[in-house]
Amino acid sequence: MAKKAKKQQPGGTPATVALSAAGVEYAVHSYEHDPAHPSYGEEAAQAMGVSPDRVFKTLVADVDGTLTVAVVPVAGSLDLKALASAVGGKRAAMADPALAERTTGYVRGGISPLGQRKRLRTVLDDSAGGHATVCVSAGRRGLEVELAPGDLAALTSAVLAPIGRV
Repeated sequence: MAKKAKKQQPGGTPATVALSAAGVEYAVHSYEHDPAHPSYGEEAAQAMGVSPDRVFKTLVADVDGTLTVAVVPVAGSLDLKALASAVGGKRAAMADPALAERTTGYVRGGISPLGQRKRLRTVLDDSAGGHATVCVSAGRRGLEVELAPGDLAALTSAVLAPIGRV
C-alpha cells in the first residue's frame, strides 16, 4: 500500500480527490483498458494480478424507487433480493445505465463508490471484511484504487451485508 496521498493529485478523479481529502491510506493501480474485454471487473483483476474476490465492482440498482449502490466481488454477482433486504426494501432491479451514469457522474465500467456526484445509499458485501485491502474503481475504466474495507465502508457510509452470490 502507498503512503498517505497528497491533497492534490494532478489528473485525479473525484474518487481519488475524496480519498485524499479524507486522509486515508490508498494506492492507485492503472492498466490499459481493453474495450473488447467482456467484464470490466475481471479485466481489472487480471491486469493487476489480484484475486477476483478482492476486486469489487460497483453496481447501481433501484430499490423501491431509490437508487442504491451495491459493491460486490467481481468473482460473483449481486443478489438483488439480498440488496433490497439490506436496506429495508421489498424489490430491487438494476438501474438504467444512463441514469446511473448521470447520477454518479461516472461512466459504466468506471463507476466508483467514492466521490459520486450525488451520494447514494451504499451496501458493501460483507466478504470485504475478510481482506486487509480491497480494490474498487477509481472513477474511470483502467483505474482502480486499493484501500482498507473499513475505510471504504466509512467513506461511503455503507451498510455491510451478504449481498454477493458466487
